[in-house]
Amino acid sequence: MRWALVKVSLAVTVMVVVAFAVPLGLVIKEMARDRAFSNAERWAATIGPTLSITTDRDSLDRAVQTTEVGIDGRMAVHVPASGEPGSVPLEIGKRRAAQRDLETTRRIGRASISEVTGGFALLQPTAVASGKIAVVEVFVPEDDVSNGVATAWLVLAGVGIALIVGSVAVADRLGVRMVQPAQRLAGAAHDLGEGSLGVRVPEEGPTELRSAAVAFNSMADQVVQLLANERELAADLSHRLRTPLTVLRLNAASLGEGPAAEQTRAAVEQLEREVDTIIRTARDQRTHAQGAGGPGAGPGAGCDVSEVVRERMDFWSALAEDEGRKVRLAGVERPVRIPVARPELAAALDALLGNVFRHTPVGTAFSVDVHNGDDAVIVLVSDAGPGISDPKAALVRGNSGGRDGSTGLGLDIVRRVAESTGGDVRIGHSVLGGTEVRIWIGLGLDGRRTAGDQNGHRLGRRKRGTGTDRGAGAGTGRGAGAGKRSSGSGVNL
Repeated sequence: MRWALVKVSLAVTVMVVVAFAVPLGLVIKEMARDRAFSNAERWAATIGPTLSITTDRDSLDRAVQTTEVGIDGRMAVHVPASGEPGSVPLEIGKRRAAQRDLETTRRIGRASISEVTGGFALLQPTAVASGKIAVVEVFVPEDDVSNGVATAWLVLAGVGIALIVGSVAVADRLGVRMVQPAQRLAGAAHDLGEGSLGVRVPEEGPTELRSAAVAFNSMADQVVQLLANERELAADLSHRLRTPLTVLRLNAASLGEGPAAEQTRAAVEQLEREVDTIIRTARDQRTHAQGAGGPGAGPGAGCDVSEVVRERMDFWSALAEDEGRKVRLAGVERPVRIPVARPELAAALDALLGNVFRHTPVGTAFSVDVHNGDDAVIVLVSDAGPGISDPKAALVRGNSGGRDGSTGLGLDIVRRVAESTGGDVRIGHSVLGGTEVRIWIGLGLDGRRTAGDQNGHRLGRRKRGTGTDRGAGAGTGRGAGAGKRSSGSGVNL
């Protein structure tokens, strides 16, 4: 396509240049010829007044020598015999034109041009005092006739070549603009076929290719959503099993000693390991689906953080109301786009909010705040719980921080989401008295972090790598399934 556009542009421009340059070159040549002969006519006219007064040789010779062409020897005057006895024709200067051309000029009575050796001769008839017709001859060299023509033709050729080169360059750039979106679309389709589900195509270029990019991104979103639904199903199953397992573990602890009690406790532990396996499998499937692109890969993988936070808070608010927890939500009044896929952000928020419900006493208040900065978005999840004993260990994948009942994957999910944008996860003390988890999400293309947000909040830089995946305390006896499950993505702790 690119080469075809270049060839079409080259052919059209060459035809236009030829159509205009050739006639213009001929016009320039004719103008130079007319200019040379007009000058010759002007010099010939300067001898006319002298010829009308006298035909004396000395007078005419002086008149010829007063002209520029006469000094150069390019003017001659041919005066016929007066008809009186003893009169002879008068010749002043060097004659170059043929005698028959002189006679023809006298007969027709108007100026003519005769071709001579080395150029042309302008023959100008002029009446003399005797009533005869004298002829003033002005020699015009070939160089004067073509003076400036070669230079003008070179300029025209240069302009024509510049136009051709410019049109080819413009056509090539237009071809690149048309071809690159198609190449990106083909490359994205290949990457999607290889399993890189985060790849998206920029919706730019010609209308047809832009429509194809929109259709491709929509198809890729549908594929990702189908896989996300499968992962959510596994996560939902694990959470529905968590609550009865907690009850079984508590009941098994009250059985005392004996073979039956030991077998019951061993069975409960086996079930818990199987649930952990389900969670890890779902997490590994999520990582594999992200491929090399990461959670926020691809120009079409972003989402509105305010919308996702409101949706997840609607999901968890039902359980919070059942447990008597006070909830505060701030900073979600207007849309804020971030380079993180919607399912990934929802999973990260569910992991943090699930920790609050799982590892803080019933009735503990919590809050979620969103701060929008110039090149970063900060999501704060705070609670009024007892805090954490070993926040550093909780960020390590597969490490529960020394607590039973946790897979150690909750904060790992959050950390991966943040780090995919160049951000990070920080842990601190909240104003509610418990733990504050800060998710720093970079908005810049190179993932640069900001020192503060647009609202003037400046957060202290705490030691990197501290986080929370709070270990299991006493179960609440309620699962996330007590709330509205229809819009949830599941909690992957």
